[in-house]
Amino acid sequence: MKILIAGAGAVGTHLARLLDEENHEITLMDSEKERLGTMRDNAELLTYAGNCTSLKDLTEAGVENVDLFIAVTPEESKNITACMLASNLGAKKTLARIDNYEYLLPKNEEFFEKLGIHTMIYPEMMAAREIQSALRNPWTRVWWELARGTVILTGAKIRENAPIVNKYLYELAPQNKLFHIVAIKRNDTTIIPKGSDQILPADILYFTALRKDIDGIAVVMGKQSFEAKNVMFMGGGRITMRTAQYLPQNINIKIIEQDRERAEKLLETAPANATIYVGDARDTELLRNEGISNIDAFIALTGNSEANILGCMMAKQLGVKKTVAEVENNDYISMAEQFDIGTIINKKSIAASKIYELLLKADASNIKCLSIANASVGEVTARPNSKATKKLIKNLNLPPNITLGALIRNGEPMLIDGETLIEPYDQVVVFFLNKSMKHIESLFS
Repeated sequence: MKILIAGAGAVGTHLARLLDEENHEITLMDSEKERLGTMRDNAELLTYAGNCTSLKDLTEAGVENVDLFIAVTPEESKNITACMLASNLGAKKTLARIDNYEYLLPKNEEFFEKLGIHTMIYPEMMAAREIQSALRNPWTRVWWELARGTVILTGAKIRENAPIVNKYLYELAPQNKLFHIVAIKRNDTTIIPKGSDQILPADILYFTALRKDIDGIAVVMGKQSFEAKNVMFMGGGRITMRTAQYLPQNINIKIIEQDRERAEKLLETAPANATIYVGDARDTELLRNEGISNIDAFIALTGNSEANILGCMMAKQLGVKKTVAEVENNDYISMAEQFDIGTIINKKSIAASKIYELLLKADASNIKCLSIANASVGEVTARPNSKATKKLIKNLNLPPNITLGALIRNGEPMLIDGETLIEPYDQVVVFFLNKSMKHIESLFS
């Protein structure tokens, strides 16, 4: 597939590298040559220095031949204009990064479609939704709802006191049908497990479960759930404000922002249950003065990954049970895990999730890229006569980078095992490592 990406910032370069690994033909476009220099040296893709709202530059970059045009510059208006131009110049599909929730309302979908804007993503809003889920389920590392919320993909770090620690997966199968382990993150490696794999202390288990069973799983993982009633935010940016607006009114919110001018603006838009403070949330004395001992969850959302990790580490030391950090520097994600940061938010992987849906030729939806596991999960519909419907799962000879976690048949969710036969039109929950898209297409198309 030919793809033209406009915007060589953090999101654009991440997408370029990711899609280049999947062997797509990528051109990365930006008005500043300096941003393109690193990509030319480190990836087998084309670069073009030009303005994405210039008809001449878009044409020279080859937009008329692309299957997908992606506009992810920092400016919403530029992204929308670029997609309109690209579509009219011949791009088959377009995607724009936006920061206005109104554009995503269903009533506006046809309007933007006519303009040539086929898909829009608002990473900050999606990040806020993830944080909201993390606070509702604080014992988990990640929480993703599939099949209209009837199937949950979640992850948890295994403590030494967990009932399943040191057990082999084949030992769990006969006695426990509450969950299906789809991956084990051990240090920097993600393992698609077999029955002979053992669960060790400090492993992060990713598993699927039916929503009706999820409440009983925390104990099995050595966890204890709790309610997050008092929440403190470090940084008052857009994700913070969107998250604060999503949280219930009965949650007490404290927002600590260093910049006084921004803090004063927050006063105008913050919900009634939020209190704004000016200061550095890495200041231990400030945290103690503002009642850190009563805080259930600490959420660090500044533009600095290192500061966010450090803030969460301090909050942990001061007794906070749940921490969430925005970590945009991928090199720091493993470090954040080692320091036991509970949930990690990464806008680049959020954007990648939506783009994977567009690229998969199989009937795929609701894909979630897990930056901490170098993997993704999503729903794929099994087409009639596809390979996945011909044999029992145990006889499919699945590639080692793919596992199946659950399915929905005629509206009913169920976990699956080796004896399951996938039927046409089943919605199958697929967990896959990066570089596996073609394998999924061959199985389900």
